[in-house]
Amino acid sequence: MGNNTRPDSMERITTKELADAFIAEQVAEIQAQVGGRKVLLALSGGVDSSVVAALLIKAIGKQLVCVHVNHGLLRKGEPEQVVEVFRDQMDANLIYVDAVDRFLDKLADVAEPEKKRKIIGAEFIRVFEEEARKQEGIEFLAQGTIYPDIIESDGVKAHHNVGGLPEDLKFELVEPLKFLYKDEVRVVGKALGLPDGMVYRQPFPGPGLGVRCLGAITRERLEIVRESDAILREEFAKNGLEGKVWQYFTAVPDFRSVGVADGARTFAYPVILRAVNTVDAMTATVENVPFELLEHITERITHEVPGVNRVLYDLTPKPCGTIEWE
Repeated sequence: MGNNTRPDSMERITTKELADAFIAEQVAEIQAQVGGRKVLLALSGGVDSSVVAALLIKAIGKQLVCVHVNHGLLRKGEPEQVVEVFRDQMDANLIYVDAVDRFLDKLADVAEPEKKRKIIGAEFIRVFEEEARKQEGIEFLAQGTIYPDIIESDGVKAHHNVGGLPEDLKFELVEPLKFLYKDEVRVVGKALGLPDGMVYRQPFPGPGLGVRCLGAITRERLEIVRESDAILREEFAKNGLEGKVWQYFTAVPDFRSVGVADGARTFAYPVILRAVNTVDAMTATVENVPFELLEHITERITHEVPGVNRVLYDLTPKPCGTIEWE
């Protein structure tokens, strides 16, 4: 779509009025670019892809074909939310692919973090390619590219995992958000009527929970990560920390320790809590979570999540630690 430099005259989108004007302009541009042809989109459920999907649905309706791949590494309730919002509420042309077993089988016994990332990325491309080839008349590929992606990676939206599609598919790109910053994308998403839980979703790594189930992924520990993460997010929301803390999550290492429950010894996993604040993700400080809340979260996780007997709070800033563990 031409020049990849944000126009100097482009006003920052900070209000619904500015968002509405941007939406109207992009709807016209999308309709002019696409005409009556079809567009394919990998809809992860993250902020960027969700806003692109809502914008394209407004512009071209059923000409947009959304593919949501459930690889088993999403947070609790996220695949269901994608189906509810886009298929049930927005009447989108949505293809849901249950690829959980396929991904987890590929990841079995793989402990090295970078190898896990490569397997997840490559398998996503393969699944998406298979679905793309089943469609007829697709000429365009929509991507949730935003302006920082262009600055940092020459326009390649690598973490959406669609940059590696085979050349013979010959898709023309549709990137309506490519001049927006993340905060502007959220304003546009709100103006398009997306739910707050989707618009204000915190940053989430491309490989998902695969890098928070530390070491070789097992289904048992993956469920521990998913369930403990849901409890942490629920308690932060209840206690006014949602929106105040930049990123918070749980991680589960690949070892167990001795504990005690009901007078008997247990041999179970620890859950690590992480909550950090940052401006640019280059450095990060640890959120000073009230001790009483940490105690309550610990009690819930150890009583509600099977296979857990310890909860730890990571006090390490960046540097010397990183935000994620892998």
